[in-house]
Amino acid sequence: MLLNSSFHGVVIMASAKDILVKPIKAAAANELVKRVHYSSKVVPNSQLHFGVYLNGQLLGAMQFGPSMDKRKTQAFVRDTPWNGFLELNRMAFHDLLPRNSESRAIAIAIKLIRKQYPHIQWIVSYADGSQCGDGTIYRASGFYLTGIKPNTSMLRFPDGEVYATLPITNGGSSKEGCALRRRLCKKWNIPYYSGATIAPFKAIGAKFVPGFQLRYIYLIDQSAKQRLTIPILPFSKIEEVGAKMYKGASMTTRGKQATGATSVSAAEHHRPPRSISSQEVS
Repeated sequence: MLLNSSFHGVVIMASAKDILVKPIKAAAANELVKRVHYSSKVVPNSQLHFGVYLNGQLLGAMQFGPSMDKRKTQAFVRDTPWNGFLELNRMAFHDLLPRNSESRAIAIAIKLIRKQYPHIQWIVSYADGSQCGDGTIYRASGFYLTGIKPNTSMLRFPDGEVYATLPITNGGSSKEGCALRRRLCKKWNIPYYSGATIAPFKAIGAKFVPGFQLRYIYLIDQSAKQRLTIPILPFSKIEEVGAKMYKGASMTTRGKQATGATSVSAAEHHRPPRSISSQEVS
């Protein structure tokens, strides 16, 4: 795969300015996310998909759609219309992309959303500080940090598989969540049940993944800042609470104690491709 070019025999390294961002079909985005994202899972309610290309090769994808708990999320900014916001559900980039490709791709995607969907006032996304990172790309892209909490939304099962709790607890209210709960109940020999609980899964040994979940918001309409119903937190709060994480490794002493990580270098051997996932942060 040729990612760099040459001129008179001199290799010219690709830069973030060389990437092309454009809408793509869901099937293409899903295939890349399954292959590149550390979770290998897609968010089924994603509706808007952008591909990130370099020299004609699809190497990244961003997927936007409604939040799983849309009514709760809508309340983050007062007087937001039902269709006035999006969630960046998934972001997956291959390591072959140049440095700073993520922030440039986000900027281009937001520009396209602003032009094509002028009713969208803001975008919310979540950094998985229990498995991936604390949202460095969001901070570099102009997002506000609006929430940090210990992880209670990612559940690790005894076989090592990790699932978000929200689709499980909302299993009776969505087709995808119902199918997931039914599949997990069958796999772990649990009688299918109704009700917003994960107790049956915890009973067979499923546990919350140690770490934090961080919530970020980008205000396309800057007037929405005056309507925020949640506080904007200083980025220093991440270090303060021990939530600093990079590619699955804790970067703070307090965080290392919480996650059991020993050192950043210890994680170098099994780093996943660069990826960001969206999960719930209250």
